[in-house]
Amino acid sequence: MKKITIGAFLLSMMCVGVNAQSLKSPDGKFEMNFQLKQGVPYYNLKYNGTVVVEDSKLGLRLFKDAAIKFASEIAKPEDAKFDLNNGFTKNEEKRDAKNESWKPVLGEKKNYINNYNELAVTLNQDATDRSIVIKFRLFNDGLGFRYEFPQQKNLNYFVIREEDSEIDFPTDMKAWWMVADYDSQEYQYQETKISEIPGRWSKAADANASQKLIKDAVQSPLMLKKEGKEPLYINVAEAAVLDYPASHLEVDAQNFKLKTHLTADRQGAKGYIQTPSVTPWRTIIVAPKAEEVMDSKMIFNLNEPTKYTDTSYIHPTKYMGVWWEMIIGKSQWAYSTAENVHLGKTDFTKLTPNGKHAANNTKVKEYIDFAAENGFQGLLIEGWNIGWEDWFGHSKEFVFDFITPYPDFDIKMLNEYAHSKGIKLIMHHETSGSATNYERWADKAFQLMNKYGYDAVKTGYVGDIIPRGEHHYSQWTINHYYRIAEKANEYKIMVNSHESVRPTGESRTYPNYISAEAARGTEYEAFGGNNPDHQTILPFTRWMGGSMDYTPGIFQTKLDYYFPGDTRFVKTTLAKQLALYVTMYMPLQMAADLPENYKKHMDAFQFIKDVAADWDDTKILFAEPGDYVVTARKAKGTENWFVGGITDENKREYTVDFSFLNKNQKYEAIIYEDGKDADYINNPQSYNIYKKQITNKSKINFKMARSGGFAVSIKPIQ
Repeated sequence: MKKITIGAFLLSMMCVGVNAQSLKSPDGKFEMNFQLKQGVPYYNLKYNGTVVVEDSKLGLRLFKDAAIKFASEIAKPEDAKFDLNNGFTKNEEKRDAKNESWKPVLGEKKNYINNYNELAVTLNQDATDRSIVIKFRLFNDGLGFRYEFPQQKNLNYFVIREEDSEIDFPTDMKAWWMVADYDSQEYQYQETKISEIPGRWSKAADANASQKLIKDAVQSPLMLKKEGKEPLYINVAEAAVLDYPASHLEVDAQNFKLKTHLTADRQGAKGYIQTPSVTPWRTIIVAPKAEEVMDSKMIFNLNEPTKYTDTSYIHPTKYMGVWWEMIIGKSQWAYSTAENVHLGKTDFTKLTPNGKHAANNTKVKEYIDFAAENGFQGLLIEGWNIGWEDWFGHSKEFVFDFITPYPDFDIKMLNEYAHSKGIKLIMHHETSGSATNYERWADKAFQLMNKYGYDAVKTGYVGDIIPRGEHHYSQWTINHYYRIAEKANEYKIMVNSHESVRPTGESRTYPNYISAEAARGTEYEAFGGNNPDHQTILPFTRWMGGSMDYTPGIFQTKLDYYFPGDTRFVKTTLAKQLALYVTMYMPLQMAADLPENYKKHMDAFQFIKDVAADWDDTKILFAEPGDYVVTARKAKGTENWFVGGITDENKREYTVDFSFLNKNQKYEAIIYEDGKDADYINNPQSYNIYKKQITNKSKINFKMARSGGFAVSIKPIQ
């Protein structure tokens, strides 16, 4: 149990009411209290009168100089005088409120409601004559707070050693978490109590192409549950991570306390700040039902509206790709057998082809034909450009030029062929982590895309970041991702980034940054595998801040189909793969399997052809992290609805109540469900399809196999 000394309790009681400011949510259910205790800022949070967050410290530690000379610089007691975490007096407070509706360019609903009450407290540090503002916004679904640094005589430039924002919970809770890492989110989720995280932590990580683990810390968004007769679900995350490093959460397991841990650069610095400036928002979403946490749009609301003057080029896209066959090892990205190539010097026409290069004219045309025949808008082609022979693991800066195709990839011919069939090719820009090289080539790369009619690019950041010593989530690299988004906007190009930072609602500000990976996606089914509960956790964690390019739609789940004796397999049923198109929001939506596998199951493939990629409405019908998710969505600009349900490793039943449909309207529902003998291990391709007329009074019971699911396509009967 959490230990509270009598002395500390009495001191806390004496401080209550001294310099305290209270803020309530618009509906009155939340109350946040801020106060200074002996010059140290604290806040707490209550929901319906119950303490959700106990008194928790706020503040930042700074380096003594704006320039850091050595990575090993260690804080000394006398350095504390430079910190922004003590010695404060309250100078001013301002209050504000907002209740507005705004339209996302692409989103899960037609309109998002942004309704909050705000408190901004200006604090002055008398000893240094410096001031900061701590701003709180209290919504009907939780709290956001951040630090603001006005420009002033004694605080123009500074370097952050660490941000020490705390979230102190009163009780131990169930947590769904993954290990903290400066470079990767591609880990399996763990389910333990907060108090059990250190005991599980060392066993919770596997190898990654780029990795810098933070011991006993976890990543955000972090999903929590207070169990009991009155359960409470809590999501801890951040919003608007711009010009600042992404954060992690250090875990004090004994006291059930979390503390912000920012991603460092090689010097150990966490952020280089020039005032005026603001930090990202720390967010705490709270609800009595898991479905309400999933439905929250608070993280998006804490981002600024876009400054783009033209967003007409941004659109949802359903695409296929020359991709999965390389992931499973059937084909290769590289063209030749060479092991050492020099861009601009090596003559690739004279190299020996390896015979397994997937991005060749013949194969790409076959993919184009199938995609066009089945109503897709785009085709991604990986491995089209020179440099893949030695692209990984060599810290090679000039690794790709993003404009020169391999000898067997005729970019002009293939674009003309694709356009003649209504398909736009999707560019692939793997950087191998060399962000500096990508910035040098970005204009030429995007100009090539404009020339040939590409309007979307998949970027990749596999491996250690260059500049060397930076990390995927450090301040410099965060700024790089958004420099690329802004540059892409100049050329009217949409961005889908992989191995980048997780999104924290920035799609409101940068709507052409339409999707990202930033989690363990389908490709890991061919690597270390994803647990059956993985897809039931992601909507409560990774998806809270933005869409993911999860790349579902794998019908041939057993890889021994290609390689006899291979034990790898995708740990879902085929019906669950269909359901993922609804339970996961993906405006850039991939049918990831090979055409040959879809041709064997065209009846099931029909759902992927029909399902929408962008929505006017979303209803979370039934959800529990780690167990199940059932979601209904209304397609943009239509009266068509789609329902998807998934489960973990356990069989489940769920009855869908269709009362969300319009009254006095009949609909045709096409149901795609697990077969009676379906099982994700023993019989994953067993499914049943049937049609049924329904109304808003209808109810249908679904039986889901282990790691199974169901999908429903619903259209009005005219």
